[in-house]
Amino acid sequence: MSAIKLLLVDDHEIVRAGLRMLFQAEKDIEIIGEASSGEAALEMLESIQPDVVLMDVVMEGVNGIEATRRIKERFPQIAILGLTMHEDQQYFFKMLQAGASGYVPKRAAPDDLVSAIHTVYHGEVFLYPSLAKYLVEDFLQRRSGGMMAAPPTGSKMERCPELTPRECEVLLKIADGKTNREIAETLDISVKTVDRHRENIMRKLELHSRVELVKFAISQGLISVQP
Repeated sequence: MSAIKLLLVDDHEIVRAGLRMLFQAEKDIEIIGEASSGEAALEMLESIQPDVVLMDVVMEGVNGIEATRRIKERFPQIAILGLTMHEDQQYFFKMLQAGASGYVPKRAAPDDLVSAIHTVYHGEVFLYPSLAKYLVEDFLQRRSGGMMAAPPTGSKMERCPELTPRECEVLLKIADGKTNREIAETLDISVKTVDRHRENIMRKLELHSRVELVKFAISQGLISVQP
């Protein structure tokens, strides 16, 4: 399997240096370029074709949100992962709307960032645990506005009869914002087994990303949602 080709975009050299050291230790990730601005990233994409762009959100000039939008318009096959110090709702949704496949705070553990790179590379959305609350809030706003029906009644298993008990457990952990590694440790199973359960859940429910899994769990009342 070929290495994931990665482009780093951040306006701070010290941040790029730290990221460079992190990814150089990963045999299946290859840094093929670095840019200090959104403009520079767009210019570089004329000559290089990364699989994933790790994009700083707040930069001078063309910021990460605008750069993401432009990149996805011209190169829709490239996955973009937002990396930022800002964890507020405004930036989170704007990056996703621009076409980013995930959003990771700079305080995230190195393993989480590496996992995020792999996740978006495989065409999925990476949802960092602390950001799951924004999807809950979005659900509540839409439900209060009459855009969604109230969750069905009955036990959690009855609300999701397509899934096995273990798959339902995994779904609940995903909806709670747990990473695959955290789910594996909690349920005393391997990360590969968690991946297999997630694939089965998505196939059975006809869902296509971790974000859709969370929204499904909320809509079915599988997790507790407090206004």
